[in-house]
Amino acid sequence: MGTELNSLIKLDQVSKHYYMPESEVELASLTRYEKVYTKILETAEEGAIEAARDVADQIQRNVAEKGRCVIGFGAGRDALRVYDELVKLYFADKVSFTNVVGFNLGEFGTGAVSDNEQSTLQRIKERLFNKVDMIPENIHTFDTQATKENVHRLCKLYETEIDEYGGLDLVICQLTKNGGIVFNEPGSSSSSSCRLVLLSNETRTRVAESYQCEVAPATAVTLGISDILSAHKVIAVAWGELSASALYHTIEGNLSDTTPASFLQLHHNVKLVVDLEAAHKLTRINFPWKVASCEWTDQLVRRAIVWLSRQTGKPILKLTNKDYNDNGLSELVTVFGSAYDVNIKIFNDLQHTITGWPGGKPNADDTHRPERATPYPKRVLAFSPHPDDVVVSMGGTLRRLVQQGHDVHVAFQTSGDLTVIDENLERMIMLNQRVAKRLISENLNNYQKQADKLFHDIQNKKPGDLDSPIMRYMKGMIFACEGIMSCTFMGVKQENIHELNMPFYEATPFGDGKIMPADVELVKKQILAIQPHQIFFADDLSDPFGTHAKVAEAIIIALNELKNEPFMRDCRVWMYRGQWGAFSIDDIEMTVPMSPEEFRIKRDAILKHQSQIHDAPFRDPEDGMLSWQRSIDRNKEIADLYSALGLASYEAMETFVQYHLKQDD
Repeated sequence: MGTELNSLIKLDQVSKHYYMPESEVELASLTRYEKVYTKILETAEEGAIEAARDVADQIQRNVAEKGRCVIGFGAGRDALRVYDELVKLYFADKVSFTNVVGFNLGEFGTGAVSDNEQSTLQRIKERLFNKVDMIPENIHTFDTQATKENVHRLCKLYETEIDEYGGLDLVICQLTKNGGIVFNEPGSSSSSSCRLVLLSNETRTRVAESYQCEVAPATAVTLGISDILSAHKVIAVAWGELSASALYHTIEGNLSDTTPASFLQLHHNVKLVVDLEAAHKLTRINFPWKVASCEWTDQLVRRAIVWLSRQTGKPILKLTNKDYNDNGLSELVTVFGSAYDVNIKIFNDLQHTITGWPGGKPNADDTHRPERATPYPKRVLAFSPHPDDVVVSMGGTLRRLVQQGHDVHVAFQTSGDLTVIDENLERMIMLNQRVAKRLISENLNNYQKQADKLFHDIQNKKPGDLDSPIMRYMKGMIFACEGIMSCTFMGVKQENIHELNMPFYEATPFGDGKIMPADVELVKKQILAIQPHQIFFADDLSDPFGTHAKVAEAIIIALNELKNEPFMRDCRVWMYRGQWGAFSIDDIEMTVPMSPEEFRIKRDAILKHQSQIHDAPFRDPEDGMLSWQRSIDRNKEIADLYSALGLASYEAMETFVQYHLKQDD
């Protein structure tokens, strides 16, 4: 069971003309700002297939020419999709690895790596080498017994070993989210060679999540940028919105050690294979009017005018014909007749997204409102991936819906126990012990024994140890109770708060299971029980820990299975973001404003989640901020942007995009 979410949730309806041009002439025009050859596919799945075919072709060519193909293999998560497709090609008899010599591009630690711990080689073996006809003797990696004293010498020996095979014919790797290649992080020079490196906090956070460990290795050994540039060909991949910034600086930016991947511009035979999500900051996707005659959709017109307003520092209604002509948008003036006509259209479009009535205003003309006036009141169901997401991301809207008389329900999809640290559990046990001593007489000894055992388990946990089932349950209870307090503070009735405890999360040690029919059935059951007129769910697909994407997948599958139910024909589905991203202004279809007082109340509600306020284990990889802090900053930033464009000025705003469910006729 599964679905490619990016193909179902499409915010940017990008014309294929911009990423799949029909001729080389068009391609040359569209890519005039790009310094590395880049192939853009619609989805990561399609991109992985493209990259795998290129790898298979390269293997066949090299084996035919010289009897073998020497490949440097990266172990990044994006590259693993390519390996999955290579396995499929192998079983389809389209490629053989008998004559492939493989070199591991990077490995963790010095003297501490084994098959039972975090190991990039072990990951590559599991996803590729062990599934194909790779000869074990042809697999090479760094000496895992290296120490800090001899690692420099062993790195040089590793480079010599590659040279003895005639160098690398091909490198397969991914662009990291911070613009690196393999473990060549920001600060790496183009002349860097094989060496021991200290991993940044951002990389260690990503490694800990990817390799499912609480404490990631502090160091790694990696081939350097110069080693990668010495390869005959490099195929690098990048998927998803989180890769967009690094990809842009790699392809269109200047050579800089702040983005080591930009040194790929120096290589004569590089191919980047990316999906549309990763490519959305490239000029031909984001600002196509700079490189081509555009297919002007309503969304693209809005994006262009917002861009022009910010370029000139003028509100929309003050833009002139000269502003359009001076900034390459004269085509729009031609299409609409005058700057005034374009300005009015976009100003009105944006104005109509703003509403103080997220459930629809009763007895009002709803022609230009995001939501219908009827029925009133509405039954509303807001899904929350973790117990805090719904308040952090749409708390102001939630409160407004309650105040305006709607029957509001909230469904916590997971307990979120993995985001509660041990210290919070210790505090709860300590409190319960004291309460028990005061109020409980029967079975006190038994309770004390259980509490002592929990204390012992917590205090003797080693880095990487799993929580016991009872520890996970109690942590989940802490977070759920905080979520209930937060939602009731915003006016939601406690009996309207539902805990789904979806199995994909609860039944796996790291909450990373695949969505199964049981998960979908839970969501369907909740929707059928309420038969809502409005559904809200989190579209934070850039969540680096994966939970948001999985629960969104379950909702989308459930919606498609329920789409022909009579009540669904009168149900609108809205997506929200906040914890891990924000909608672009050209995507937004509903904006709910908040006054300073309302925004303060939302912050107070967020503070009810005490386990997440200061010491949640997962932070924004870019700046270390907790995700709730970033979310409220985004609320203010979008309000400031609306104000700068000449629209009404508010303290903060929450934004939504409608998910359009295609119903059968």
